[in-house]
Amino acid sequence: MTRAQQIGVIIGLAIVAAFTVLRASDPPLLRQIRDITFDEYQRISPRAFEPTPVRIIDIDEASLKEFGQWPWPRDRLAVLVERLSDLGAAAIAFDVLFAEPDRLSPRTVMRDVAGVDPTLLNRLPDNDEFFAEAIAGRPVVLGFGLTTEGSYRPPVKAGFAFTGESPVNAPPRLDAATPIRPQLQINAAGLGHISLNPGNPSAVVRKVPLFLTDGEQLYPNLAIEALRVAQGASTYVLAAAPEAPDTLTSAKIGEFIVPVTASGELWLYTSPDVAERYISAGKILAPQGVDPQIAAAIEGSIVFVGTSSAGLQDIRTTALGQNVPGVSMHAQTVEQILTGHFLSRPDWADGMEILAIAVLGTILVVLTTFVSPAVALACGLCITALALAASWFAFSAWGLLLDPLAPIIAGSIIHFAATSFRILVIDRERREVRRAFGQYLSPSLLYRIEHTRDAMRLGGDDRQLTVMFVDVRGFTELSERLQPAEVVRFLNTLLDALSRHVTANEGTLDKFIGDSIMAFWNAPVDVLNHPAKAVRAALAMRETLATLNASDAFGFGKEYQVGIGIGIHTGLACVGNMGAETRFNYSAVGDAVNVAARIESACKEVGFDILVSENTAGELLHFALLDAGLLGLKGKSSRAHLYAVIGGEQVRSSSAFADMQRIHTELVTALRAHSAESRKVLSVAKLKAAELTATLPQFYSRLGRRAAHFRDSPGNDDDSTHAGLPREPKVHLEP
Repeated sequence: MTRAQQIGVIIGLAIVAAFTVLRASDPPLLRQIRDITFDEYQRISPRAFEPTPVRIIDIDEASLKEFGQWPWPRDRLAVLVERLSDLGAAAIAFDVLFAEPDRLSPRTVMRDVAGVDPTLLNRLPDNDEFFAEAIAGRPVVLGFGLTTEGSYRPPVKAGFAFTGESPVNAPPRLDAATPIRPQLQINAAGLGHISLNPGNPSAVVRKVPLFLTDGEQLYPNLAIEALRVAQGASTYVLAAAPEAPDTLTSAKIGEFIVPVTASGELWLYTSPDVAERYISAGKILAPQGVDPQIAAAIEGSIVFVGTSSAGLQDIRTTALGQNVPGVSMHAQTVEQILTGHFLSRPDWADGMEILAIAVLGTILVVLTTFVSPAVALACGLCITALALAASWFAFSAWGLLLDPLAPIIAGSIIHFAATSFRILVIDRERREVRRAFGQYLSPSLLYRIEHTRDAMRLGGDDRQLTVMFVDVRGFTELSERLQPAEVVRFLNTLLDALSRHVTANEGTLDKFIGDSIMAFWNAPVDVLNHPAKAVRAALAMRETLATLNASDAFGFGKEYQVGIGIGIHTGLACVGNMGAETRFNYSAVGDAVNVAARIESACKEVGFDILVSENTAGELLHFALLDAGLLGLKGKSSRAHLYAVIGGEQVRSSSAFADMQRIHTELVTALRAHSAESRKVLSVAKLKAAELTATLPQFYSRLGRRAAHFRDSPGNDDDSTHAGLPREPKVHLEP
């Protein structure tokens, strides 16, 4: 395992651990995503509406139009109860609050009239009394709401039995309830809360709390209280988790066992809102009597009295996205219990989902790190498909709510992070490779290879190049007294330092040949003033070598000075990819290359470190050059006119070079004329040369033995070239 892979695994596992902890904490955002997922499942496969003995007596718009606005006088509700009871309703549950006296009662109305005899008031009818008498002895269940004011708690009409520890603190809290008129709560067969979403900020009703608690007593909701009354049951039997205090698992209501959440809530498996569920209250109160079909539907049914009128603002949103009357949710609760179609989220679901994130995340990290992102992506897609399929099958077959999205989202982010890290590492490695090759190739060549489609094909183009050869002086002798490892260390130090100046001046490093460097300019891309840039690189090499010698960078001792020779020539060459299809080099070949190599060899004979051809010198009008004479180059029939590069623009404009240039002109003139004064002028030149550069005195020491290189020089009548100011370039070499 590489270090990058180790780091990738560590980072990946850290992300896995972070997501595992995040899922274990179950923040609201994850819960919201999970709820939306379960909503989608229900929308895809809602609970089918089945005929059950459950009906809604709907105080709808038609009823309000016929019998007046809400609230109706309670004597009318008394009539409604009597008729429903006479029709054989098993239970009559009111999704209505009866917290205040009936404002339409004659006694209440006349009490506010001034001057009415109190004895008369007592003889006036009271609608609350009529309603209380109507519900007495009948299976009527009244509802109460939740409030934050007061301390009223309604009486409980049923008993509670527990299997296991008491779960009295498991359900949502009931701090206070809306009061029910005293005689009504006494006469009612059952009392239940009508709250559907207590403490839940969501507008969607997904779970209904079957019980509330004040810490001492449990209070059933309207739906199960109606179911209890309809069966004539007297007790709720609650099953608690054996090893988890204050945790519910199920509730037994008469003959029905209902799975619940730990806090006693029922997951609603919603069916679409259908007209068959509703009976208009106006049809029950019709003076001409009740239709036989309606009477048959009421007989033996649990009926809920509520309103669908939008103006009464009792509208709720289901998991199916439908807006329905709140009373419909109570009816659907009982329908669900009667049909046995339950949804449940097992206690182990959270643990399984957390484990899935940890295990699947670890697998994805390993696959992405050690195999490939593509394989990891394929595995991730398979895992996603399997998770969705398993979750859907669990829902459709067994009504289990298992969240597939938390593992999928976590896995996707983990895969993205691991893949991104791997890509960054690969990109870094590519940059390192590019940096490494940048030691050998110029940035322009790398750019060409990266952006030119056919840059890697074999073949070449004829281009005008400036070619440079650099060679170490006395390398054979030096290598004889050094160990091979020391030779390699020496070459690496020297060639690395010198080659940097090639790429820094837009050149292309062609190759290292033992102790030599070959480089060229103006390929693979055009380089303006390439002869000048090649010479600047050569001058920088001279300065770098002087610094290395002065600091004893090679470890040979300061008394041993490493020397180099540099030959530069400008001419036509063929440059391109050369070699085999499977292995080739980007290089240059041609006579210009051979001439540059021979000029570098001539540095030994001339005794100077930088020599350029006349072709190159003709482009160096602002450099300090001195005529080095006509020299024969190996393999060439004609001699080449060479120039010594003394320095750059600053040296060229100095007074010291002006003096040196004048003396050099006199010396060349004396040599051409076979004058006896040449020895005297040569001595003066040697003294003056030391002021310019350390290598120039040796040049003049050798020049005394090279008089023939100047005597046979053409153009004795024109001394302009002798002073280092080349004329229009003359090509003395064979093409």
